[in-house]
Formats: sequence, C-alpha cells, structure tokens
Amino acid sequence: MPPEGTEPADRTSTDQSVALKPATESMTLLVAAVIVHDREARRVVLLRRGPKAKFAQGMWDLPVGKNEPGEPITRTAVRELAEETGLVVSPDALNLVHVIRGARGVEAPNGFLTVVFAAHEWSGSLHNGEPEKHSEVAWVSTEALPQEFVPTTGAALHRYLRNGPGVSLDSW
Repeated sequence: MPPEGTEPADRTSTDQSVALKPATESMTLLVAAVIVHDREARRVVLLRRGPKAKFAQGMWDLPVGKNEPGEPITRTAVRELAEETGLVVSPDALNLVHVIRGARGVEAPNGFLTVVFAAHEWSGSLHNGEPEKHSEVAWVSTEALPQEFVPTTGAALHRYLRNGPGVSLDSW
C-alpha cells in the first residue's frame, strides 16, 4: 500500500476520467507489412517502388503502409494490402512473423515500428492499385527474389522464408 495521503503510482493510467494528451511530437510511426505467400507455388507478392515514391525508388518491397490513428494494426495490414494489390485477406488469416524497429525513417524522425504479417489465404486478383506509387506489382518466386530490395522489409522476408529470428533493428 502507498503511504497514507498518496495516490498509487498507476492511478492516472487507469483513471478513465483523466484524458492523456497524444504524444504526437515523439510518436514512433507504426507500419504494417504483409507477406502474401503462396506456399504451393513458392511465390510471394512484391511491389516495385515507382519513380515518385518518397524513398527507395525502383526497389522492390512488400505491400506496406502506415497505420491510421486508432486503427488496429491488423486492419492496417488488410487495408494497405487491398489498396496496393487488390488482394483481400481476413484479419484472422494474418500470422505475425516479424517486427522491424527502425531508429529513423524518411517520414519517421522518431523512428518506426513495422509489424510484418504473413498470409497464406487471400481472394481477389493481383493488380497495381497505386500506380502513382508503384511501377510494378508481381508474384515473384521465393527462389529468385530480387537483389534491389528495401533493406528492412527484404531482411524480414528472407528471415521469414528461413524461419529465422522475428525481430530486426535498423540504424541503431
């Protein structure tokens, strides 16, 4: 028990009547990525970042995108995958396979956290849903992955395919 006349240390975090201000100046950017893996055909869905992309122009990447405030990370993954590729995945079909913690990024001066999911069940047909951001969307053989890959998501994909460690750090 705390000394008489003092509040428990965790009181403000559990008191619903006290609203905490958002830490928008120091927030880490939260991102979701999806590895759509067709195990039978040994292929995955990749995007090639276009010439107008904010970073890594011309490099391959996973379907990936930023979390919206208040949005569950699984919803982010499903939404971004559908927007970018036309493929539809149920949030229940997502498996957490990797976490990337970056110290800084192009749109993330306070760092980023990318939660990488794998999906083995989907519907829809693959197409480039954001041609202003991506020059190509394709099924790519897991045995012939491109060398020109965004380093963070490329490492996550390679580790996933080798059943490797599920956490990677960037720029620490």
